[in-house]
Amino acid sequence: MTSQEEKSLYERLGGYDGIFAAVDDFLDRVTSDPQIGVYWKGHSNDSMERDRQLIVDFLCEASGGPAHYRGRDMKTSHEGLGINDPDWKIFMDHAAAMLDHFEVPRQEKTEVLDFFTSLKGDIVE
Repeated sequence: MTSQEEKSLYERLGGYDGIFAAVDDFLDRVTSDPQIGVYWKGHSNDSMERDRQLIVDFLCEASGGPAHYRGRDMKTSHEGLGINDPDWKIFMDHAAAMLDHFEVPRQEKTEVLDFFTSLKGDIVE
């Protein structure tokens, strides 16, 4: 039997189903936020479904899962949106709240938040 430390982050987060549920919760949080929800304003339901699937694939691949992310790199995807440091803080607060909602253990929560932090330079202008 594989110990918890030997499992990929993908497995420790509950695999595809766990990541999909987390992304759904997270998107509900950020799209309804009065400050950062504007970044999704005007997206059709179809666009939101595509965004959701891209995020799920990105996180599954990044956490060691069997998915392949076919989207653009983070810099290209966010360039020109004008995302600033206060927006980033709100994003990270929602990410932490989502992880807490799903009772993600501290180690995995730290790994996820550290991964998101590693993307900040490509997202915040």
